[in-house]
Amino acid sequence: MENLVTAIHILAAAGVIGLVLLQHGKGADMGAAFGSGASGSLFGVSGASNFMSRATAICVAVFFTTSLTLAYMSGHRADRVSVVKTIATEQAAQKPAAAPATPAPASKEVPQ
Repeated sequence: MENLVTAIHILAAAGVIGLVLLQHGKGADMGAAFGSGASGSLFGVSGASNFMSRATAICVAVFFTTSLTLAYMSGHRADRVSVVKTIATEQAAQKPAAAPATPAPASKEVPQ
């Protein structure tokens, strides 16, 4: 299940990237209005959303949903193991169970 959501997530990310790069920016219309006269208005036509912006919105919604789904699935795994606990048990298993060394008896010589 997680592999399917990951595949959809990657496709949605590629779709968002591609659609954003293909869209025509609004700043280009303003430059065309002052320079070449190819644009009839200052900011271009601001009508209803075209196909590219709707497709981008759909891809972003899918990307957002799959991101949340993957985060939820990652946090609620049955086989989830803490990294800290794993390292602590490995270190405990590697230490030998040796008796603590006793210090040497101190000499009772008096300095002269």
